[in-house]
Order: sequence, then structure tokens, then C-alpha cells
Amino acid sequence: MAADMARSLAFLLNVPETPEDQGPEPSPYDESEMHDSFHQLIQEQSLWAAEEGLELQQRGSGASGSDHQALLGPEGTLAHSTATLRILASMPSRTIGRSRGAVISQYYNRTVRLRRRTSRPQLGHLGRSARPSLRLYDLELDSTALEEEEKRVLLVKELQGLTVAQRDHMLRAMPLSLAEKRCLREETRTPRGWQGRRGLPSCCNRFRYACVLALHDLGLGLLSLLHVLTPWHYALKRIGGQFGSSVLSYFLFLKTLLAFNALLLLPLLAFIVGVQAAFPPAPLGSVPAFTGLELLTGAGRFTDTVMYYGYYSNATLNQLCAAPLDGGQCTPEAGSLPYNMPLAYLFTVGVAFFVTCITLVYSMSHSFGESYRVGSTSGAHAITVFCSWDHKVTQKWASRLQHDNIRTRLKELLAEWRLRQAPSSVCGRMRQAAVLGLVWLLCLVVTLGCTWAIYAFSEFRVKQSPVSTETEWALLVLPVVVCLLNLVAPYLYRGLAALERHDSPVLEVYLAICRNLIFKMVILGILCYHWLGRRVGAMKDQCWENFVGQELYRFMVLDFIFTLLDTLFGELVWRLISEKLRRGKPEFDIARNVLELIYGQTLTWLGVLFSPLLPAMQIIKLVLLFYVKKMSLMANCQAPRRPWLASHMSTIFISLLCFPSFLGAAIFLCYAIWQVKPSSLCGPFRTLDTMYEAGKVWVRRLEKAGPRVSWLPWIHRNLVENTFPIYLVSALLLAMIYLNIQVVKGQRKVICLLKEQISNEGEDKIFLINKLHSVYERKEKSRIGRTQEDATSPALLTDDRDT
Repeated sequence: MAADMARSLAFLLNVPETPEDQGPEPSPYDESEMHDSFHQLIQEQSLWAAEEGLELQQRGSGASGSDHQALLGPEGTLAHSTATLRILASMPSRTIGRSRGAVISQYYNRTVRLRRRTSRPQLGHLGRSARPSLRLYDLELDSTALEEEEKRVLLVKELQGLTVAQRDHMLRAMPLSLAEKRCLREETRTPRGWQGRRGLPSCCNRFRYACVLALHDLGLGLLSLLHVLTPWHYALKRIGGQFGSSVLSYFLFLKTLLAFNALLLLPLLAFIVGVQAAFPPAPLGSVPAFTGLELLTGAGRFTDTVMYYGYYSNATLNQLCAAPLDGGQCTPEAGSLPYNMPLAYLFTVGVAFFVTCITLVYSMSHSFGESYRVGSTSGAHAITVFCSWDHKVTQKWASRLQHDNIRTRLKELLAEWRLRQAPSSVCGRMRQAAVLGLVWLLCLVVTLGCTWAIYAFSEFRVKQSPVSTETEWALLVLPVVVCLLNLVAPYLYRGLAALERHDSPVLEVYLAICRNLIFKMVILGILCYHWLGRRVGAMKDQCWENFVGQELYRFMVLDFIFTLLDTLFGELVWRLISEKLRRGKPEFDIARNVLELIYGQTLTWLGVLFSPLLPAMQIIKLVLLFYVKKMSLMANCQAPRRPWLASHMSTIFISLLCFPSFLGAAIFLCYAIWQVKPSSLCGPFRTLDTMYEAGKVWVRRLEKAGPRVSWLPWIHRNLVENTFPIYLVSALLLAMIYLNIQVVKGQRKVICLLKEQISNEGEDKIFLINKLHSVYERKEKSRIGRTQEDATSPALLTDDRDT
């Protein structure tokens, strides 16, 4: 019985391939003239298949008395015939699980057909003696023709005849183990011209093949180094496996900010800082000694360096000239195009901001497309279970890390599914809405109180004494007050949010982000008014640009110091308190930490015009912050008690970075360039009414330079001074974002329609199979009826004769 079942199963899995199954591939019958041996082989195989089918049908009827098997369908049909089972066995979904020899035979047939289709001539164009023997074209059905090793040799020979791209595609598609594929790839690497005259490889062939192998190994080594060069590749995988995608989104956002600052810093170093360092201006006085306090205040020794705006000159840097008596700019020679430092300063900052804007918009649209591409998550559980494991992983630590990632992913998917299935009553919603309104009211009161305190203290500092009479320690008072409020307010918001008790952790994080964002943006608005509205008027005879740059430096440094203190000691104390209360380790506060990153990045963008090296400071800060946060996360925090899928977190973070943060910084800098009068004692714009007039001065010089550069003034007048291109570019960016959103929505609709179509096609197949089965049953019943009639008619005749 077991032998019969094994033989039947082998027949079902090895169904002969027909030209209809191969689609557009050519059939042997399409040739004008057919080799006699090939035609005979086809007839033998067809006769063999018919005999096997008849034998299988007899076995099925003799064993069980019926040639049906159970198969549930939409109409309740319970059995299928042997012919139906043979049709089912020829379907692609039933061919999984073949033996290695059958797979090798099948792909040998495919490579033969591919080579015959692409490179071999028609059989009709060859003589009968020159035609190849085609008896081995179908090795899958005739298992006694050749052994598995012979099939393997034939497959290797045919693979060597294909191109490299076709060979790699064929090897990837084979359902074999990685070891088998690797062996086949190594065997097929031998080129056709390897053999010499006496069967040995020639020197040239050996040298060429050695060079090919060396280049191939070098390419594989360079590809493997790309993962090593990726910043924090293993650390990010470990964080995602232990703490989930929600915590991982914070570190990915930090990595994104690092890339933005590097992109912003490169043009500033190349066209402003590097050029001014190559042509340093003459010192105005004695250089103060370094005391160490400059690391906190940014003043003292750092004032007359490339760190700040006041160090940069308004002279042409590539030609010698004497300083004018009236303090004006150097006059270049007629017809020359010198390196204009004011113009380079203005245009470099503008171009850097424009490139950052384009990158932000692209990142936001790309992140939006990645987050909302899939229409639903109905099949995400099965995909995660059956398709997530990477079988190329061989090391123990990598497999453990991948195991943790898959486990955390499943927890997040199940938690999201339970949250959608949870019922909610009307009374519960009303009670939750009332609590939410009360908490929002209290949060707004805290925000207004902190804002009023910062405004009152900044006004007190302006009226108390001028900046020139303040000590360096007194300059740290306002940044310390602001950093303390930034540290305390998020904890107050977190304590008030505990009253809400949201069922969704995603909603809880979003509300915390909104409250912290409102608080930090209001504080930055008050500080911008303090710098450009109050300090500029109070510092008429001083370099107010240096003061603003130093203020932003102090805010950045103290913000980093307070973040380190909160991370190293605050989270440690909070963990000890939680463990003493037997609540376990606390969770990582995503909202507060993300808003700290956005706040620090906004300070960097605000200070680029007044301190070109602030992006470098921000890069150092982000690198140190990554390792400090990672260490604190591993030691003081635990994975979220309620796992949740942060599928849209990256999109939300990039959007908040683009619109409130970058847009506010751009408005601040545009106001400073177009409206505020520069200092008359320092900086590249000291003799101008506004920074923007540097472009007009440059245009007038270009007009005097000659007709060779007449196109540059035209570009300035029509693209820079004219506001229409700015509005046009803004409209194009907004239109691109809108179109990307609409395209993603269309993709989601198409995905839903395709899923519905796949479901309908599956039902259609079941319906057709059941119809075919019913037709076969009617034919079988009619055949049985005719057989019974034929059996009863001789008996009646015999009875008549007897009577």
C-alpha cells in the first residue's frame, strides 16, 4: 500500500510539461522539420503517460472502490476524480517539494530551451546528420534514462552556454539549497576556452581566469564592507530587536539629522570657512588668552575666529589691496571677477538652505510613500512568520538578533490587531474626551506660564545692563533658565498624561509630541524676538551678530549638558524608584527625546548665518548623544509593555522637522537678511543697509566687467530679485508633495483592488474545478449505467430462452 502511494505521488508530481504550460516558449512541434528520434521519443513518452494514468486509475478503483478524493469547495463538493487530481497536480502551486534530481532535470530543460531560442539555428536549416540528438530534452519523466549525476553534468554544460545574467537568474530561481546553488555556480564559472590543446589550461587562460576570480572576490569584499561602513548598523539592529520599532524610530531619526548636518556643513566649509581661513584678516587687537570658560560661553578666545560672523571680512580675498580710508570695500581691477566674500557668504548660506529644503521635502515624500504604501496589514502576520527569516545567516549572534527582530515584530502586529478589535462604549468615549480636554487645558497653562517667565526674564536682562559690562558667567543665566524649563516641562506633561489612560500607545505618543512641540516652538519664538527685536536695538555700537551667534552656541552647549545629566542621572534615578516600587524599569520616552532633537536642530539652523561652524558642533553632539542614549537605554529602560507598530513614526518626525522647525528657521533668517541692518563694525556686510544689498553691489560690478558675464546680472534680476521664481519653486514643492500623496492613495486603492481580484480568481478556480468534477461524475454515472444495461441484457435473453 505504501509503495502504491509513493508511486502515485511520484506520478502526480512529475506531470509532463506541455507547450501551453510554458507560455511563449517555442514548442518542438513549431519546427518545420522534426528529427525522427525526437518525434519517436514524444510518442513513447505519451504512451507511457497514458499507461501510467490507466494503471493509477485502476489502483484507485481497486483500493477504495471509488476514484474520488475529498476537497472542500464553495458548493460543498467532497471528492474529485483521478483526472481532476492530475490536472491539479500540474498546477504551479502543487509542484513544490520535488526531489533534487527532478529540479535539476526541469531546469536543464529550461536552459536547453533558452539556449535553443536565443543562440541555436532552426533545425530546418541544418542537415539531418548535423542535427543534435534531442532524446534528453525531457528527463523529468524518464527517471531511468540517466542518473542524477549525469543530469547534473548536463545542467552544468547548458548553464555554461548561457550568458552571465541568464545563468544567475536561472540559479536564483532553482528551488535548491544554498550549498547546491553555490556548487553549481562554482562549476559553471569555468569558461569555454579553458582547455588547451592537450586538455590542460593554457597560461593565458589561467591568468585571465585568475584575474576574473580576483576581481569577483574583490567586488564581493567591497559589497560586504558597505554594511560595515554604514553608521551604527549592528547597534540599530540590536535596538530594534530588543525594544521594537517605536524606540528604533528615535535612533533612525538621529541618524537622519546627522546626514542633514553633514550636508549643510560641506558647502559652508568649502566656500566660507576654508576660504577665510586661507586669507585671514589682520587682527584688530590683542588676542585674549584661553581660560576654558569659552567652551561654555563661546566668547573670549573664540570671538575673533572663523566660528562667528564678525571674523569674516568684506574684502576681495584673491587679490591684494589696501583698506579704504572710509571703511568701504576693496575695488577690484576692471574686467576681473574676484572672490567676493560678502556675496559668497550670502549665496553659500542661501544655497545650503535651499539644498536642505529639497532634501527635506524628498525625505518626507519618500518616507510618506514607504509608510503608506501597503493598503492593509491583513497578511502581515503570515508574511512575518513565513518570509522574514534570512537563510543566509550563519553566525550565532546574527541568528539570535534576527530571532529577536521577528519576535518583536510579531508582538507589535498582534498588539495592533487587538487594539482594532477592542470594543469601546459611548460613555467611555465621553469620559475620555472630558479627561483629555482637562489635561490639555492644564498643559496649555503650563506652557503659557513658562513662556511668560522666559519673556519677563529676557526683558529684565536687556534692561539691567549692556552686554559689554556683563561677565562671562552672567551670559549663561538666560540659557540655564530656558534649559531648566525645557527639562521640567516634559515631565509635567508626562505626569498629566498619566490621567488620560489611553488604550492606544500610538495616540499617547502623538499627544505628547504635540504638547512638547508647542512648548518648544513658543520658547524659540520668544528667543527670536529677544535676539532680533530687542538686542539689535540695544547693541547699536556693537557687533550684535557675534552676540546672537554666541547665544545660540551657549543654548546648544547647555542643552547638550542638561540632556546628558538627565540621561545619566535622571533616568537612573527614575529606574531605581520604579524598581523599588516593583514596577520594573521605565520605558523610553520617545516624545521627549525626539523633541529634544528637533529643538537642537532648530537652534543649529537659526545660527548658521551668525556661526557657520554650528553644524559641526551639532554633528559632534549627535554622535555623542547616540552612544549615551544607547547606553542608558540598555541599562535603564525596558521594552514597551504594550508593543505597538511605529509604521508612520519616521514620516511624522520628518514632517515636524520640515514644517515647524525648518520653516521657522528659514523665516527667521530671511527677516535678518532682508530687514535688519547689519553691524557697521564687523562682518562682511558692515557697509550695507541690509545683507541682501550685497547681491545688488555684485550685479553692478558685473555690469562694469564686460559683456562676457552679462548673463549673470540677468539671472540675478530675474531669478533672485524677482519674487515670482520663489513663489513658483514653493508652489512646485507643494505640488510635488500633494501629487506624491495622491499617488500613494492611488497605489493603496490599486492594491486593494488587486487583492480582491486575487480572491475572486481563487474562487473562480474552485468553481471551475467543481463544475469539471460534476461533468465527470455525470459521464461516470452514464458509463456505469450503460455497463449495467449491457450486463443485464444478456441475462434477460438467457431467461427468455429458458422460458
